[in-house]
Amino acid sequence: MTYRPTRTAVLLTLLTAGLALSGCVSTATRPDDAVAEATPAAQNAPQPAVAQAPLCKKETTKSKKKNARQNPACVKAAPVSAVPASAYNLSGNKPVTDSSKVESGQGTQVKGINDWEGEITGLPFRGSRFTRLKIGMPMQQAFDLVGQPTDQGAYVTGKAFIPFYFGSDKVRWEATYKGQGRLIFSNQAGFGTGQYLTWIIYNANEAGYR
Repeated sequence: MTYRPTRTAVLLTLLTAGLALSGCVSTATRPDDAVAEATPAAQNAPQPAVAQAPLCKKETTKSKKKNARQNPACVKAAPVSAVPASAYNLSGNKPVTDSSKVESGQGTQVKGINDWEGEITGLPFRGSRFTRLKIGMPMQQAFDLVGQPTDQGAYVTGKAFIPFYFGSDKVRWEATYKGQGRLIFSNQAGFGTGQYLTWIIYNANEAGYR
């Protein structure tokens, strides 16, 4: 006797297969759900640190091209400017009208470049070029800043007659500037020939001759 499935059995079989397929589809991850889950993770991810350009090394004529090739994005540091003579506290000074009568000790004692000690006499005035200077500057540097003097010359001090004295300030170089004042340079210690600024005299009435 041959078995033939009834109509009811066939419908039950099809219904069972349909339920099984629907369950598989519902458990699969949809593409939209994957994007939604990935978005918060991407937002919360730590941002990479931005690297700052290193400071440029002090360049010389020979090293400029080399530094430009090795580190073209370096940042130049801001230059440190020296304190000019006008930045000293000169509140105790009095105006000078006759430079020939000025004596050492009447002005303000200051300390300058490379521990040079010096003096500033008188008061800065409008149009003075001496405000660009600083005690301890070499003579040539000072001349480059304020120009060549109207008159100039050398004289010896009492230290030149001290036996076995090899310190500085044995010989001084005086430079006068008409309408500006006077600059006094002292010799360096030892047997060097360099002259360094140790005295600034502001005098708007300076005649310009020693």
